Parts: sequence; structure tokens; C-alpha cells
Amino acid sequence: MKKITVPAVKRRLARYGQQARGQLIERLEGGARLGAPLDFQAWLKRTAGRKAAGFPDAWRVDAQLQITSPARVAVVLHVYFPELVPEILARLGNIPVAYDLFVTNASGEHLRIPSGLRNLRNVAILEVVNRGRDIYPLVQVVNSGALDPYELVLKVHTKKSAWREGHADLAGDGSQWKDSFLDALLGSEEGVKTILSAFAAEPDLGQVTAPGNVLGPEFWGADTLITAELLRRLELELDPGSLQFCAGSMYWTRAFVLQGLRALNLTRKDFDKEPAAIDGTTAHAVERSIGILATEAGMRLESTDTLDRADDGGWVRFEPDAPRKPAVSFVPFYLPQFHPVPQNDRWWGKGFTEWTNVTAAHPVYLGHYQPRLPTDLGFYDLRLDEVRDAQAALARNHGIAGFMYYYYWFSGERLLERPIEMLRSSDLDFPYCIMWANENWTRRWDGRSSDILIGQDYDKVPAEAFIDDILEFLSDPRYVRVGGRPLLAVYRPGQMEDFPSVVAHWRQRARDRGLGELLVLSVDVAEEFDGLGGGARAHGLDGRLGFPPHNLPWKPGPSHRINLHPEFRGNVMSYRELVSDAMARLNTLDEHDHPGVMVTFDNTARRQWKPDLWYGSNPYTFHRWLAAAASAVMDRPPGERVVFINAWNEWAEGAVLEPNDRHGRTFLQAVRSVAHS
Repeated sequence: MKKITVPAVKRRLARYGQQARGQLIERLEGGARLGAPLDFQAWLKRTAGRKAAGFPDAWRVDAQLQITSPARVAVVLHVYFPELVPEILARLGNIPVAYDLFVTNASGEHLRIPSGLRNLRNVAILEVVNRGRDIYPLVQVVNSGALDPYELVLKVHTKKSAWREGHADLAGDGSQWKDSFLDALLGSEEGVKTILSAFAAEPDLGQVTAPGNVLGPEFWGADTLITAELLRRLELELDPGSLQFCAGSMYWTRAFVLQGLRALNLTRKDFDKEPAAIDGTTAHAVERSIGILATEAGMRLESTDTLDRADDGGWVRFEPDAPRKPAVSFVPFYLPQFHPVPQNDRWWGKGFTEWTNVTAAHPVYLGHYQPRLPTDLGFYDLRLDEVRDAQAALARNHGIAGFMYYYYWFSGERLLERPIEMLRSSDLDFPYCIMWANENWTRRWDGRSSDILIGQDYDKVPAEAFIDDILEFLSDPRYVRVGGRPLLAVYRPGQMEDFPSVVAHWRQRARDRGLGELLVLSVDVAEEFDGLGGGARAHGLDGRLGFPPHNLPWKPGPSHRINLHPEFRGNVMSYRELVSDAMARLNTLDEHDHPGVMVTFDNTARRQWKPDLWYGSNPYTFHRWLAAAASAVMDRPPGERVVFINAWNEWAEGAVLEPNDRHGRTFLQAVRSVAHS
């Protein structure tokens, strides 16, 4: 296959305009090879099977990284010129809150950080090879999880950049440039307070750098194609004309912008050997990608001279003991089908659980993330209390308010009930609620009326009786309440005749049991899925909850450019287009409805060659959608701000917040970033 070299790309980009750039990118995505470390197909081969960690194995047991009481602010200092370290350390004293310091040392010299530095809480000095300038060392720190606890990060490094003195388009020599960064980012305590206060007050502020260093597409250099190749790992298509990035790689940043880099799966083999060129390397592509990804996440880039505010005291929220309570309640859907039951043994074979389908999936296009495999929680069994304990801890630590369990009840018979029954009888302190998933179970996993394994029969046991089955859960003090009302959702209310009378009965039974008024929501699905036409309140409901991709336009994705498998007969849709449509609808959100956001949807694990899948899901686009949904409910009373997420653990449909082997915890970190912004 023909190679596209970086010099050739540079010549073509200089000769042609925007249209040619787009054609080159399309050609690359269509299968052309890039003669550089970031070649996409080479990366796929490297990541098949057991994946490299992306950081030294010794760090796993390094006592420096076992930080039990982290600050909320981290400083990442890369050292190549150790003689510049003292002046940087002196300026760190201007940080007004506690911070932790991570030093990546590529100097080859022994470094010591003096004790007694103001507000410094924890220190880790990490020896790294001189590869990828300051960027690969940063990536290793990200991959190791060392930056996971933090909300803000200051990234600085010992910079000389003597080459600037002879550059035609850039002013000043390397020393002056370095000083300009340190003056802007750490020049005084009042200046740092202003920066931190801006982050505290403005959730969409992503990065802050020195004046004159937020650069645009005129500074692509030879990096366009390699950046496009890198972003393919996130199924994110590059728009070269919209580039914004913080040049010089020194800035304050919301931590998620860096934490999300874990999803790129960068390792040593991705980075050029030193001495590397001053342009057109992986380090330059990552530097630009960080700005692109911050923008994709719905955040903006600023320089200190454009921050439109003075210090208002908001910086104190980054003190370690400052209170933290998410302004919005994020509630993901929770699937209980991760333990064997007699019905599934009979229908699908002995020992069947959701993992059976998940692990059997095969990719249907080049780079398709299948099978999706768990990491932190492993292939768990929901018959074990310790699994629910671990899930709750992970969710709580990432700003999640509770789980909405899919609850299966067929004419008086509970299915997959063991996890929620065990939760009810446990002392696990984590909220939960119920969505009655009153759809037929079919061999096609589509809930329709053909090839039914078990279906709803409201003549056998009336729908009114459902409330008596779940009263034990509604009475639980841990049960989720919205505005003081127990939350109950119904997937397919249109299946039931005279549904308003059914709901009226449920409400009366709840009152009789002393539970007060129920909050009953329908899932926002189309009428063909037994949704209700017209306003929810006309049917006796209190509102609807969003459950994407239901009731959103299904717009085609780039199926002609992603090398689909010849046996593929399914549908490829665009996640990014879905996000755009969903965000537009938030502008007209009914005051009684609650928005929903999805991680993605991809049921290849269930339907293999005939799936419906959304191309383009990644943690940054998800963050943008989630932040918009949170903003849409901020004008409601605090106890009524609820956003639903599809899903916590729908592994066979790709809708998963739980950590996996490609994205790590990055989707969860997106939730926490929005929750704590």
C-alpha cells in the first residue's frame, strides 16, 4: 500500500487549500498508510490481544504514587534542563491552595525537591526516557492513573527552545518565551487566584495559557495528517480549519482534558526517537490534539489576558476540604443480566449471562472496538455483594447519584431479580430506583412481537398489580426521590390499556403505604415501541425521561470510509450528528421532562453482522453532550435536576460507563468533570 510521508503532506498542504486537506484526510481514512509512528493500522496490530500499559511497570508499585490523600490540584513538571528547576519551584509558591507535584525527569541527573515548599502536599519524582519531549512523559503519567483524582492540572516544563530565535514568524528567543509562560501562569499569587477563580465560575473553561499562545490553523505545520490519524483512535474526524491549541505546552487545564488522553492508548512505540524534528512528530500531534479535544468536550481555550474576571474568591473551592456536591443528579441505567438464571439456561444454554454475547463479538469495520472488555471490575457475577460494593464506590467517586435498575416483571413473575433483591437486603449505602422494562423478550433482542421467549400478558395479571410487587423497594430509605417523590419509570406504557387509570391506581397504593406522591415518568420512545403520543401529563404521567438513541434522528455515519466487513448488513449512524440533534432539542426541553445522554449504542455483541451502531463515540464528545444536558436542568430546584445516562453496564449494546480496556475510566471521568465543574 502506498505510503504518505510527512514531507509530502507538508508540500501538498502548502500547495493546496482547505479542500485538498479534506481530500487527503478522506484518503487516509479510506485506507492509505501514513509513514509515521501514528499509522492507524500499525496501531491496531499493536493493540490486538494484550495491550501495553503505556507507562513503566515499576510505577505500579512505586510508593510515591500511592497517594492516599490527594489534593485537588496537580502540577506536572517535566525536567530536561535541571538548571531551570529552582526558578519554577520558587514560582509554585504562588499557588494559593494545596497541590501535588509530579516531576518527570529526563535529565539523567538526580533531582531533589526541597521540603517546606508552600502548599505542597505530595511529591513524586518519576524517571523517564528522553522520548517525545515533554508530551510522552505526560502521557505516561496520564496512563498510569496518577492524575485521576485531580480537578485542575498545571503543566509546565523546563523550556529553552533556542530554535525560536531564528524563526521568521515567532517573536523572542527561548528564554524570553519561557519567562512569558511562567510570568503569566505563576507570576503572582493574585494572578493564580484569578485563574483558579475563573475555572471555579466557568464550567466551559478548559485551558488557560500565556498571552499570544492560543494558536489556530495557520500553525498546522506538518502536523495535519498525523493528527487526523491519531484522532481516528477516538473515531473523531478532523476539521483542520477549526484548530485551536495552547502552543508551548504550558498551561492550566481542567484535568479531564488530560485524563481523557488515556483513551488514545498511546505507548512508547507511538513516539519518535530523539533527537526528533522540530515539527511533524507525534509530540506535535498530541499537543494540537489536546486543544482539539478540549474544544470537542465543549470547553474553550483562553490566555490570561483574555480572562474576563478578577479574583472573586472562587479559588477556595479547590482547597482539599472544600465541600463537593454535584449540582445535577446523574442516574445511569443498570442492567442486572450478569448472573445465570434458569430461563436463560433454557433459552440460550447452560451458564449464559450477558458476558456470553460480549466476549463473542467480532469487529465489523477497521478499528471497530469489539469485543468490549472490562478492566477494573472484571467479568463480574452479580450474585456477589462485593461486586455491587465496588460498582457503588466507583460510581460515587465519579459524581453518580444512583442507579436505575431495569426491572423485569412478567404477569407476576420476576426475572433477573436476584441483584436488586440482594441490594434491598444489604446495607450498601447507595441510591437506586426502578424502570419497569415491560417489553417482550425475543430472540432478536429487539423487544418486538415476533419470536417471543417471554411476553407481557396483562390479561393474566393486570398492570395495576405491578405496584404491589415493588412496594418493598419504594419503601427503602435508599430509594431515589426527586423533589421528595419516589421515582418510577415505565419503558412501554402504550402496551397497557387505559394507562391513566393504571397510574392512578399506583399513586393511590403508594399513598396508602405512606410513601407520598410518586413521580412517574415514561421512557421517551416512539409510538412503534409503545410510547405515548402527545404530552406525557395527558396520560397521567409526570413527564418523560430521555433514553437515546430512542426518539432521535438516525443519521448515517461514514460507512463508505471505514472499511466495513463484506458480511456487514447492519446500520452505521453518526454519534456526532446524534449529539448535535440532541443538544438542539435541549433548547425546547419541557419543564417536566428529564434529558438523557448515551455513551454509545452498538449491539454487535448481540447481532454481529446486522447491528445498529453509532460511529464516533468518545469521552470528549460525550462530555460535551452531558454538560449541555446538565445546563438544561440548572434552572430547576436542586432536588429536581436529574439527567439519565444510557448506561452503566449495557455491555452488549456498547453503552458502558464502567472501565474498559480501550477507554479506561475516561467516560466516568467525563461524568465527574461535569458533576464537579
